[in-house]
Amino acid sequence: QVQLVESGGGLVQAGGSLRLSCAASGNIFSIDAMGWYRQAPGKQRELVAAIPSGGSVNYADSVKGRFTISRDNDKNKVYLQMNSLKPEDTAVYYCNLRTILLAKISDYWGQGTQVTVSS
Repeated sequence: QVQLVESGGGLVQAGGSLRLSCAASGNIFSIDAMGWYRQAPGKQRELVAAIPSGGSVNYADSVKGRFTISRDNDKNKVYLQMNSLKPEDTAVYYCNLRTILLAKISDYWGQGTQVTVSS
C-alpha cells in the first residue's frame, strides 16, 4: 500500500503565495513521476505540474512562470510553490505518484487539499 499525505492548502488573496507539500510512504517501488493535479468545481481533474524520475518537468500552461514543483527523492516528497495566485487557481489540489513495474502503471492519490484564492 502507498499513502500520500498533502498539506499546505488554505485561503489566500489574489497575488499571494502558498506552498503545498506531499509525503509518500508505504511500499514504493519504481517511481515514474510525482506531481500535482487539481480539480475545480464542475471541471475535470487536470495536471498542474509533474516531475518524472527521468526527463524534464512538465507544467500546465496556465501556471508556467508562477508555480514551481520540486521533489526530494530521498524522502519521497514533492512540493508545489505557488506564487502570484489567481482566483482561477481555486481548486482541490491532489498529489499524485505514478509507478511503473513490469509494464504495469499504477497511480496513487492523496486525499486532496483545498486552495481558495479570493479576488
